[in-house]
Amino acid sequence: MHDLAKNVLGGVLQPCSTDPMTGFFRTGDCQVTEEDIGNHGVCIVATEEFLAFSRARGNDLSTPHPEFDFPGVKPGERWCLCSARWQEALEAGKAPLVVLESTSAAALEVLRLADLKRYAAKLDPAK
Repeated sequence: MHDLAKNVLGGVLQPCSTDPMTGFFRTGDCQVTEEDIGNHGVCIVATEEFLAFSRARGNDLSTPHPEFDFPGVKPGERWCLCSARWQEALEAGKAPLVVLESTSAAALEVLRLADLKRYAAKLDPAK
């Protein structure tokens, strides 16, 4: 088991997004715990192409659900994604960019670091 507070680069796991609030426990980070059997450890930058792909696979991330306090994810926003879904998107040629500093080391139980690095987002220092 990987250190839950570490990112895939070995550093301290950084927040992914608080607007929209993301993470398995909606804490803003992609920390993976034993309760998170889906390994929602990958901090992505959503694209329209990926959101359409995910919707077609039965996981609609873009439609708001106010009853669950879920505003929907829009292109350009960050979101903690299930590691297996990112792998599926990668294999389909639809993988979104990844914020490595905000991606849990636990994602490496499912994904290869080399694949994640190929899709590394360039960080905006203001975020």
